[in-house]
Amino acid sequence: MVAGVHPERRLITAKTVAVRPALQRDIGRLVALGIILIAVVAVVYVWRLTPPSTEPPVSPEQADARQLKGATFGQLRGWGADDHALTLVAFQRSCASWRKAPDNKSLKMAGTVADWRGVCDAARAVAANVQEPEDEAGAAGKLTDKTRARAFFETWFEPFEVSNNGDPEGLFTAYFQIEVDGRRGATDPLQVPLYARPPDLVQVDLGKFRAEYSGRSIAGRVEDGRLHPYLPRRRIDQGALNDQNLELVWVDNPVDAFFLHIQGSGRVRLPDGDIVRVGYDGTNGHSYTTVGNLMVKRGLLPPGAASMQGIRQWIGENPKAGAALMAENARYVFFRLLDGDEPIGAQGVALTAGRSLAVDRKFLPLGVPLWLDTTAPGIDGAKPAPFRRLMVAQDTGSAITGPVRGDIYWGTGAHAGAVAGRMNFPGRYFVLLPKPVALQINGLMAKGVLLPPCAKLVSFALKYNQRHRPCS
Repeated sequence: MVAGVHPERRLITAKTVAVRPALQRDIGRLVALGIILIAVVAVVYVWRLTPPSTEPPVSPEQADARQLKGATFGQLRGWGADDHALTLVAFQRSCASWRKAPDNKSLKMAGTVADWRGVCDAARAVAANVQEPEDEAGAAGKLTDKTRARAFFETWFEPFEVSNNGDPEGLFTAYFQIEVDGRRGATDPLQVPLYARPPDLVQVDLGKFRAEYSGRSIAGRVEDGRLHPYLPRRRIDQGALNDQNLELVWVDNPVDAFFLHIQGSGRVRLPDGDIVRVGYDGTNGHSYTTVGNLMVKRGLLPPGAASMQGIRQWIGENPKAGAALMAENARYVFFRLLDGDEPIGAQGVALTAGRSLAVDRKFLPLGVPLWLDTTAPGIDGAKPAPFRRLMVAQDTGSAITGPVRGDIYWGTGAHAGAVAGRMNFPGRYFVLLPKPVALQINGLMAKGVLLPPCAKLVSFALKYNQRHRPCS
């Protein structure tokens, strides 16, 4: 027993000491709750005294959505001044591709291949008495009947303005068939190989799995029964594909090889004067990174100077930093050897300089004609000028995304490269759809009734001895 303390009193004291911390915690909680309630009341009071904001609410970025709006040929600026016969040649190539396809092949909002049979038959009839041009500038080989070609497009098609969530303006650039120096074998450590498509590269068409992914694909390689990302550019440049006998040709300059990857096709000049033509044969599936945008963001180039010429000059002056910059674009292109003079587009047909357009086939089918209204850059001191002409969607590109986005194939050589490297302008386009498809889109097709536009088509078909009834 402790002297001076009664046992019962000692028990009470012990209990009091044990209870006191819990009581203190409860008091602390009550104080904290009171502070929170006071703060809430203050916020509500201030909110009630604050006038409502007149600013519109911030909404998340809208997903791309293609919209069509009916138009007339009279609304197409510059329509009458164009040489439609040149586009008829390019369109014939698309028709040749469709002739190999089944009638029920979907062309998305452009109907099916069957809807284009009569159009293509009429196009062949119109072009039967004229010759294909050697080039756009040479008058000797030009189609001679511009009026007939224009009448063909006006008779068989209706134009629709394409917009993205109601905005008809988009970005238009250009590409070309680059010419570089190279060799069949490596003779210098700086030379870069162009690789053929590796046998373990697997390309997956996502549209075959889900309709909303139509026009999209991924690539990789299968390991342990699962699809894994393929090697990025950095690993391939470091030699990850060596000793597989994939080298098609060696390019003397690494920067030339990099831009050949961007263009997707090109010509390699050998020391003996021979030309090796290479074309796109797939990618490693990684996302495309625009090095020009990176350079502007990092202050390496001023805004507006990230042209092919500007990028090439900077990398040439900063080779080590330039090599690291190029490696940031993880996408790597594989090639195949080609015959002929012009590159082959994604539709599988030869491209036509100044008339073939790369588009996003998630929103537009390949093969359709489009009226393009944009601007072309000036060369050698000339000012930019309107670029308005009839094109055909025949190619795609990793950087060409969205309902209103196009990349013009400008041709081959130094002049084409000078224009393509500076082409970066806003613009818009109108897709031309066969009138039977247009009638369905406009909600004007009456089942079993031959409407006046269709009667005009039948008359046109009979004029050129076509047995196909275009509206049946």
